[in-house]
Amino acid sequence: MRILIDIGHPAHVHLFRNFALEMERKGHELLFTCRNKEFEVALLKYYGFRYISFGKKYKSIVGKLWGLLKFDFKEWVACRKFKPDILLSHGSMYAAHAAWLINRPHISFEDTFNFEQIRLYKPFTDTILVSDYDNPLKGKRNVISYAGYHELAYLHTNLFIPDKSILKELGVEENEKYVIVRFVSWNATHDINHKGISFENKLKAVNEFTKYAKVFISSEGELPNELKQYQIKLLPYRMHQAISFATLLYGESSTMSEEAAMLGVPSIYLHTGNILYTQELENKYHLMYNYTESGEDQNKSIRKGIGILEMDDNKIHDEWIKKRDTMMIGKIDVTAFLVWFIENYPKSKKIMKENPNYQNRFK
Repeated sequence: MRILIDIGHPAHVHLFRNFALEMERKGHELLFTCRNKEFEVALLKYYGFRYISFGKKYKSIVGKLWGLLKFDFKEWVACRKFKPDILLSHGSMYAAHAAWLINRPHISFEDTFNFEQIRLYKPFTDTILVSDYDNPLKGKRNVISYAGYHELAYLHTNLFIPDKSILKELGVEENEKYVIVRFVSWNATHDINHKGISFENKLKAVNEFTKYAKVFISSEGELPNELKQYQIKLLPYRMHQAISFATLLYGESSTMSEEAAMLGVPSIYLHTGNILYTQELENKYHLMYNYTESGEDQNKSIRKGIGILEMDDNKIHDEWIKKRDTMMIGKIDVTAFLVWFIENYPKSKKIMKENPNYQNRFK
């Protein structure tokens, strides 16, 4: 089988990497396509995957419209050369359009975050895979619900093993508290009308957190001079190890907040919007805290972070691991499920529609 996987974000490399490694081991041929956003190419190179980069993404509205045409064309050309049997992505309009043009199925993961992008790829997509939390896509004709989260494709306890050597890389003692702060660039289409944490509150959060713990900042954009000393110096593929031993993750990234939850680490996420995924992780499993971008909520979030850091580190760890383990009881190994689903497609789609409990064999 020849499989083309389109990547739109560094997290998508992680979403598909274990699947890709397993499929290659089984003799299937894979090709990744991507745009340069942050460190997608570095991750693809590290894992040794065959890939094609279509260049930098555009930031302006006009640029994004031009990019839709340009990247659609490049994706189609890549498909003409590679001749995939099936295309995979996380909500990629480029993969969906190219798949339709070459008459091949496109299967997409979706977390109901990029609603405007869903409208651009859904009509050209054969199957959409969504987590089983309550969302507008659930129950639709071409939608398959699975008992898991995207991050469990690489952070499931079957796959991820915490490595304490990361503490030495970070310069942190074994019992020393540290916080990972994440800032995003707010250049994505779903970020329009969002501003995130104010400069003043970024400084305030870091200054307050340093009273209780070491602070490391991960940022999509360049940090201001006042914060550069806190920038984390770590290879991209080591970030999940850093998160796994952190006392707290704080910031503007839903992905990293969700990753922290999968690892049993408290996270505080700031975003004005109806993010169903993160709300379930807070309301059902009590693994994270959601705040809006309002000035009042920004200050509340900082106070919540201080409250967590004032707790005993062992108590925090034990409490959140217990919450994570409770969440994991009802979840599947997403990678194992995806390998089966793709290798047996489209029969697997019919099986899941008729007997959703079939997926329980992948726990």
